[in-house]
Amino acid sequence: MKILIIEDDETLAGEMASFLVRWGYETHTIRRFDSILEEFREIRPQLVLMDINLPFYDGFYWCARIRQVSRVPILYISSRSDDRDKIMAMAQGGDDYVEKPFHLDLLKAKIQAILRRTYEYKVKEQIFLGDNLYIDGEQQALFMGEKEIFLTKSERKILMKLAEKRPDVVTREELMMALWETDEYVSDGTLTTLISRLRSRLRTQCGREMIATKKGQGYFLQ
Repeated sequence: MKILIIEDDETLAGEMASFLVRWGYETHTIRRFDSILEEFREIRPQLVLMDINLPFYDGFYWCARIRQVSRVPILYISSRSDDRDKIMAMAQGGDDYVEKPFHLDLLKAKIQAILRRTYEYKVKEQIFLGDNLYIDGEQQALFMGEKEIFLTKSERKILMKLAEKRPDVVTREELMMALWETDEYVSDGTLTTLISRLRSRLRTQCGREMIATKKGQGYFLQ
């Protein structure tokens, strides 16, 4: 799980990064504060930690810019204690707010809660995959913005299963069981073909590999 840290206090940014790495997160710290959106696109994080007082433009500005291209959860970390700032943070698309100074265990708890809400409990709603690409869990359909991307029934089953378990690995056996719930029989060779075709569709839409293989174990969404 990748976390992007947007904090100009290098000491605090380093402390947060070291702490989160110890808990198994992959962290990236912004270095170019005049091109945050470009770095965001390159890194493709699953969560953003956003300070408000930043060089060039403030966190409200960058949150609004990120919201134009992504639904990734954003957790504000700021010394501003005024309720108007907190209201503005939420209005610009933030998901939560932690006031400095804070205990790192509180930060971890906030992060875990946001990730749980976003990536575990939204299978019936919307599952964000990146670059405005998302799954509508209720319709079991894939969308790029407002446009639905055509998937066969079997491809939808595979994608939903991978999304439900993200970021964990889904074995071929689990995928076969999910596919057997459809009307068609799927052989081991057919599963390989379906995975390849789904990979190609996702690659075409977002320009990168979305489905990764863990040798000897199965597949996962990255």
